[in-house]
Amino acid sequence: MDSLEQQRALGFTAKSPRWSIAYKFPAEEVATKLLGIELGIGRTGVVTPTAILEPVRVAGTTVGRASLHNEDLIRDRDIRIGDTVLIKKAGDIIPEVIRVVEEDRTEEQVPYHMPTHCPTCESELVRLEGEVALRCINPKCPAQLKEGLIHFVSRNAMNIDGLGEKVVVQLFEQKLITDVADLFFLSGEKLVELERMGEKSVQNLLASIDKSRENSLEKLLFGLGIRHVGAKAAKVLAQYFETMDALRIAEKEALIEVPDIGEKMADSIVAYFENEEVHDLLAKLEKAEVNMIYTGPKLELMPEEALVFANQKVVLTGKLEHLKREEAKALIESLGGNVTGSVSKNTDVVVAGSEAGSKLAKAEELGIAIWSEQKLMEYLPDEGGQNK
Repeated sequence: MDSLEQQRALGFTAKSPRWSIAYKFPAEEVATKLLGIELGIGRTGVVTPTAILEPVRVAGTTVGRASLHNEDLIRDRDIRIGDTVLIKKAGDIIPEVIRVVEEDRTEEQVPYHMPTHCPTCESELVRLEGEVALRCINPKCPAQLKEGLIHFVSRNAMNIDGLGEKVVVQLFEQKLITDVADLFFLSGEKLVELERMGEKSVQNLLASIDKSRENSLEKLLFGLGIRHVGAKAAKVLAQYFETMDALRIAEKEALIEVPDIGEKMADSIVAYFENEEVHDLLAKLEKAEVNMIYTGPKLELMPEEALVFANQKVVLTGKLEHLKREEAKALIESLGGNVTGSVSKNTDVVVAGSEAGSKLAKAEELGIAIWSEQKLMEYLPDEGGQNK
């Protein structure tokens, strides 16, 4: 729609304008041979098949692997090892198998069947009711433990600098860690023996691990990888229950009273904390002096006039000079706001840094309130813990 008035009337969804549509050229499709199917086990136990391909050039890069998603897709598309298959990059990014070139098939190819047991720990695989994925439900499966460790140290979880995926894998394979609590008992003597770990790197890593002990409860909750509990739900739960002890004894009825927590998530949380191994893990984390209390702002205890963004949708745009983007987001949420990614007629405030572009222009066009970073910083707590 060319009319600005019509654009305003139609507005935006969370991701795109309702008044325009994008047309793209068809993705490039290339034929290659399927050499094999490799199975990966994620931190939740889901078994994900990946096609191993004869390397071929697709949309500017050489592709040797492509997603097959799950057993149903392999069966529905009748994909067999040795087949010639057509592949493309979904969204010009992720390689995927589109279909088999049936005219090239011979009698040599046979239908592929997913294994009945986990390729890592050999436990029996199950398909839970209502799910298409096969899943390993052994909590001690090495593949799950390794992926869980990688998730635990990630940026949105405990955010431990220096613990990248390669270091975590090294630590796990050297049996220096078997669960997330072991990270807090690592010694410099053991770490310095690892590849590419000098004394300075070890000092920095230990300092980062030590710092992470002080994280607020929501970081630990998200890091534990409770099924269905994402970063946002972890924050809501931490704010509501305030301590790990209060959360782990909460019954389903109490959990579903919490905003954004449904029955499915509540069932998952109750089941998680009923596990004896989880009790042992939490005791080990407590012994390691890992914080289990919510230390963020308590919305219900703040004076109403301090919640300047109460129930408002806020968009961040441009380069912030003094605050990191995550810090600005956390500050806005502590003031009652909800940070979204795009500007629409439903946006209440846009916080604009330097070099702000189309989002700022859209805000001006729609007459939305615009804040500077300096104005937002006025609500940072001072050294006494009070808002400025």
